[in-house]
Amino acid sequence: MKRLLVLATLAAALMTSACVTVIDAGHDDHVGWHGQNAAPFDGARADCRARTGRNERSDAFAACMAEKGWTRGEH
Repeated sequence: MKRLLVLATLAAALMTSACVTVIDAGHDDHVGWHGQNAAPFDGARADCRARTGRNERSDAFAACMAEKGWTRGEH
């Protein structure tokens, strides 16, 4: 029984650890990014800013972030 409880706890932890939500507090509208098995957010954002000219509202920026496993949530 104890073994089953430990396995269930580990399974629950693993299922929730792959999903991440980041709220970008630097913007007034608090754009939320969601990633599952995604690249680290800060590195992905820095790379996409450099590749797209820092225009975070562009389709190119969103596509770049999607390549790295991040999608923008509804606001």
